[in-house]
Amino acid sequence: MKILKNQLKSKLNLRTQMDFPVKGVEFIDINPLVLQKEIFNEIIDKFIEEIKNKNIDYIVAPEARGFLFGSAIADKLKVGLIPVRKKGKMPPTTVEKEFTYEKEYGKDILELPKLVNEEYKNKNFYIIDDIYATGNTAQSIKKTIEELEGNVLGIGVVLNIVELNQDKIFSLIDINEK
Repeated sequence: MKILKNQLKSKLNLRTQMDFPVKGVEFIDINPLVLQKEIFNEIIDKFIEEIKNKNIDYIVAPEARGFLFGSAIADKLKVGLIPVRKKGKMPPTTVEKEFTYEKEYGKDILELPKLVNEEYKNKNFYIIDDIYATGNTAQSIKKTIEELEGNVLGIGVVLNIVELNQDKIFSLIDINEK
């Protein structure tokens, strides 16, 4: 793994595991960034600086590590949080839309929850996740929100694997796997 960009002052403590969750995939463990309060707080502050003037209504965070950052950012910005869940984790009556997408190692199905007393239409959203590899998770969420006539004002991630995508997103750390 080669670090191309690091916007954090703190020393990076990333761990990797080959052949996890399937053979041929190198898992990048960002838990050390969460476990160290100084780094975690720096990450949240960097996202706040990036997003604070975008006039968003909701942070959208996919399961599960996106929840870690998304909830802290939504709290500081005083906006709502939309936790995007894996299929079957929410009662069917609370699901606004279900969608399938390709990951690096297979297909997955996510569910976007219904909002309370309002619709996605004309609301402003910002997607937060931990790692952007192929980008399919975030891009599928973006497409689904736009199908519901919501406005996605940006996508931000802690770590972006740039060799796997060409999308313009906000990232704190850019790497190449080789």
